[in-house]
Amino acid sequence: MDEETSKVNQPEEYSASDIQVLEGLEAVRKRPGMYIGSTDRRGLHHLVYEIVYNSVDEAMSGSCDKIIVTIHKDESISVEDNGRGIPVDIHPTTHKSALETIMTVLHAGGKFGGKAYQVSGGLHGVGASVVNALSAHTEVEVKRNGHIYKQTYSRGHVTSDLQIIGDCEGTGTTVTFLPDNQIFTETVFELDTLTERIREIAYLNRGLEIELNDERVDSYMSYFFEGGIAGFVRRLNRNRTAIHPHPISLMRQTDKYSVEVAFQYTENYTDNTFSFANCVNTQDGGTHLTGFRTALTRCLNDYARRNGILKDNDNNLTGDDVREGITAIVSVKLSEPQFEGQTKGKLGNIEMKTFVDQSVNDELALYLEEHPDDAKKILEKCVLSAKARDAARHARELVTRKGSLETGTLPGKLADCSEKDPSQCELFLVEGDSAGGSAKQGRNRRTQAILPLRGKILNVEKASPDRMFAHEEIRALITALGAGIDEDFDVTKLRYHQLVLMTDADVDGAHIRTLLLTFFFRHMPQLISEGHLFIAQPPLYKIKSAKEEHWVYSDAEKDEIAAKYRASNKKYDVQRYKGLGEMSAEQLWETTMNPETRTMLQVEIEDAQKADEIFSMLMGDNVEPRRNYIQTYATQVKNLDI
Repeated sequence: MDEETSKVNQPEEYSASDIQVLEGLEAVRKRPGMYIGSTDRRGLHHLVYEIVYNSVDEAMSGSCDKIIVTIHKDESISVEDNGRGIPVDIHPTTHKSALETIMTVLHAGGKFGGKAYQVSGGLHGVGASVVNALSAHTEVEVKRNGHIYKQTYSRGHVTSDLQIIGDCEGTGTTVTFLPDNQIFTETVFELDTLTERIREIAYLNRGLEIELNDERVDSYMSYFFEGGIAGFVRRLNRNRTAIHPHPISLMRQTDKYSVEVAFQYTENYTDNTFSFANCVNTQDGGTHLTGFRTALTRCLNDYARRNGILKDNDNNLTGDDVREGITAIVSVKLSEPQFEGQTKGKLGNIEMKTFVDQSVNDELALYLEEHPDDAKKILEKCVLSAKARDAARHARELVTRKGSLETGTLPGKLADCSEKDPSQCELFLVEGDSAGGSAKQGRNRRTQAILPLRGKILNVEKASPDRMFAHEEIRALITALGAGIDEDFDVTKLRYHQLVLMTDADVDGAHIRTLLLTFFFRHMPQLISEGHLFIAQPPLYKIKSAKEEHWVYSDAEKDEIAAKYRASNKKYDVQRYKGLGEMSAEQLWETTMNPETRTMLQVEIEDAQKADEIFSMLMGDNVEPRRNYIQTYATQVKNLDI
């Protein structure tokens, strides 16, 4: 063996010099996703929320009653509050001002010892410093001690000393930051996204006024809700029909904890419960949500037994029975929240389950006794849900049993693929038999399966569970996917890891796509959250000139190509494609199904609450909100087929 070969086979030396030490906030810039989740649009807006949370903490401590959020023309953001102002005296450990310490040192803040804040939305003390690290420029002004203090930073580093720039009355803090385009793929803030979150925070803090100003479009809004989360529930239900007139509002507070719950039942069939801890949206729930659901089920069963609504031989109502059609907000505040991760998706404090459970049980029992009419309407809804759910359970078991892999029984119209590894397989849901035939002929039979859909599937937003399971197309879809549905859904059992909606580029196609999206959002949301659902993008036009052919996917692209032909005085022909069935199998493969050349949109749900509102409005029973929505956005519609 020669010397060079010997060196190649030896392990590389590994010593202390190989250990990289990231000073200060370098770790944040190196791995920003660890601190804000992502560097796309979602992470960009998360920067704003981190600074707003700090101001909300001041409000929850009783020191602030107004917050002003401003989007400037250069896409920088200012968050101003009239709280106590960040301290500016010298920190005993860092020997720098407290302001500089908070802005430049990870895990530095007033939320650890419990003296400055009894409740806080921040957990790790990293919010302000992370925003500073990921911003090209940051400026903080503090009103305190009768003076206005100012310090500036860039990408986590101090760029000016702490200075007194004037005198003032009152106290407060203003943080202005410009997100760093070296970090973020997008640096343009969306007003609608910020509006939803700001409004939500205002609902969760009754008596707190929050202004949201957008200097880019001269938009100025103010949010102030004296009724708190009861108003939040009314807003969520504005497109639904409630079965009792007013949301039920329950509250309890101790020295350590507080819980506020508001809920209202509607004629819908879904559970729309949203939970918050210290104003942070806990999208993955947690102990507070478990406590609420446990108390709700037990309390309604107890009332139904005591008042003869449930007889001795009747089964108890299940959690699914009592949550069908409910819209609820569960908001807790506590001194030391234990969140999972910096993005705070789930609350883990065990003691909150017991506290919320006992509080809701006591307060709700009292409410039901004092409001027998509401109690009767709610229990009638729950009992009816139980009966329909029992019928649906039998239908669901029949569907899932027939569609199990063990029996090998799959829908007759499903053209399956030969590959058995689900990660390599994709299922196209195709509108109509004609397009389904072309797709079956043009597909890659090894990895691509085709399920043609005849007509429009059932609108599950307005259908009871038993009706849904009686619908042939939905049964075929559940069976083909093989992963169950609702609480029985198991994403690990999916037979295809890519589910592609492929519908015509016309009004009917858009309607079918919306019906399918509604079904998946309501009954298989993990398909969306785990990235398995896609929308195919078939071409809108074919432009032909002599021997040249162009498949065109937008009006802008069509106009650009047509302009080039006109400029060179070449004749060309434009063919509009409205239906998939107008294309041959080869054309459908080339334009829409070939993984090498196709374009697909991945379906994502960033804000479950907003999505819930939109699906209820578009697919629910109330016509007026839908009409208003259509009139508002009619001018923004593209490719309208009339």
